[in-house]
Amino acid sequence: MKTRFRRRLLLLFLFAFGAMNAVAFFHAWRFTHFANEPGLHSPNPEQLGPGQKLWLLFTGIRNPKPQNGPKPSFPVKTVTITSPNGPLEAWYARPDSGRARGTVALFHGYTSSKSHLTHEAGYFRHLGYAVLLVDQAGNGNSAGFRTTVGYREADDVAATVHYLRTRHPVDSLILYGVSMGAVAIMRAEAELGVRPSANILECPYGNMRQTAYNRFESMHVPGFPMADLLVFWGGAQNGFWAFGLNAERYATQIQTPTLLLWGTADPRVTRAETDAIFTHLAGPKMRHDFPGVGHEPYWKRYGADWEQQLHAFLTAAAH
Repeated sequence: MKTRFRRRLLLLFLFAFGAMNAVAFFHAWRFTHFANEPGLHSPNPEQLGPGQKLWLLFTGIRNPKPQNGPKPSFPVKTVTITSPNGPLEAWYARPDSGRARGTVALFHGYTSSKSHLTHEAGYFRHLGYAVLLVDQAGNGNSAGFRTTVGYREADDVAATVHYLRTRHPVDSLILYGVSMGAVAIMRAEAELGVRPSANILECPYGNMRQTAYNRFESMHVPGFPMADLLVFWGGAQNGFWAFGLNAERYATQIQTPTLLLWGTADPRVTRAETDAIFTHLAGPKMRHDFPGVGHEPYWKRYGADWEQQLHAFLTAAAH
């Protein structure tokens, strides 16, 4: 009887383990592969009710390829950048007044596109910089339907820097990234040899494993072991070790002057992650926290403060 019970218990365990892996594989695929279909992305986890969370568990997120909105109000030139991930579309614009002080390359977050950064680009132009807004691979009008949430996007950052160095050489090159875009910048510097003049990083996550756990916590669902399985399969499906996608570790290799921005109510990036990144940054650094703001553009609620922080940092970095 004991042998039969143990055998049944083992079979039950193997079935449960297999089922969890199947669910994790499915969700990881939907999370990292955009669908070629119109429509909106599934709501953020913290916005879902209990029934919607259960439905999401069985169906996965709705993840159409992010599309661009209208072009900026200022004139832009559409350019193509050659990246290992395929051709990238970008918008290039010079400032209205005279010779540019430098160039700012802007990189968006997960399930976004370059058109979501037109306000930020407009402010940099106001300060006298040329701007380059980039659709990272799989997003907007760039090639592909895949995202690796910062890992392969680092190749896009490196390709963009090479493009600017050869086509629009300037003395000052600033990299501006939001969330996924910020992590892509950090990996490009730590592991791909990119050397900009300065970085402005908004809400980079600390590491992929913690990010997965944060998403489960925002849904008030236990993360173990599904969060770990999601990270494993997400990396396996896309050919990299996702547990190694770690901005806290990248920070130790970054000597570039860096401004780190974070919202104190961010459910996806914790204070502990932000503290670790800031502590580990190896070069000159500044930080500013925006009270009560979540994972969203800070200028919408703190426009004057956001502009002041950027202006003060860029002035200091220029000397």
